Amino acid sequence: MKVVILAGGYGTRISEESHLKPKPMIEIGGKPILWHIMKEYSAWGFNDFIICAGYKQNIIKEWFANYYLHNSDVTFNFRNGGDMTVHNNVSEPWEVTIVDTGLDTMTGGRIKRICQYTAGETFMMTYGDGLCDVNMKELLSFHKAGGKIITLTSVYSGQKFGVLDIDDDANIVSFREKQHADGARINGGYMVLEPDIFKFLEDDSTIFEQWPLENLARQKQVKAYQHNGFWQCMDTLRDREKLESLWENGNAPWKVWN
Repeated sequence: MKVVILAGGYGTRISEESHLKPKPMIEIGGKPILWHIMKEYSAWGFNDFIICAGYKQNIIKEWFANYYLHNSDVTFNFRNGGDMTVHNNVSEPWEVTIVDTGLDTMTGGRIKRICQYTAGETFMMTYGDGLCDVNMKELLSFHKAGGKIITLTSVYSGQKFGVLDIDDDANIVSFREKQHADGARINGGYMVLEPDIFKFLEDDSTIFEQWPLENLARQKQVKAYQHNGFWQCMDTLRDREKLESLWENGNAPWKVWN
């Protein structure tokens, strides 16, 4: 199953680092947060990735092109034409397709642009700036049992995000701004989508989280997989420092791989 990762935005709220590189390439523990997300999925057996790139997309492509160089010891033999020998080779069971989905394309437009790479099949999707310890296989099973076009992972957060109203059958019925009275859940990403989603994506200006999700919610075509474990987005430098601290102290809940 394909895993689509949105990695094309400007990341303006963490501009201290994103002015140099795409937000998903900002490092935690010496590795891009994009790598951490992919390792999460890979731990559950999902290894076929489509990365929706845009802003500074060349940096993402070059990092993967030089993956062995970044993650292995190497010897350069300049006496023999500069031959490179890779030692203790670090390999991943991944197939990674990186698509330039445009510089100013909105989230829905980015998803629409990778339609041809999904082969008309169900696919997973998340954002390139959030980490969690979701059981991906349970999420997929929940989606299949629900029979809806979208399942998204709902999480608790004290931050200022839009709120999900969920009925007794786990249908998402509306999206709204958070209110002080809410101990509410937000959209944490980590979604499963049916190919019918492409019917609701018009062009590059389509914001996935607005008309498509709101329209499908009114049709009761969006399910909420309620996750009570760890979830943290990396919106600001403070968020990155929190994630870095968890990683450095060996307390990173999202590290579900060996």
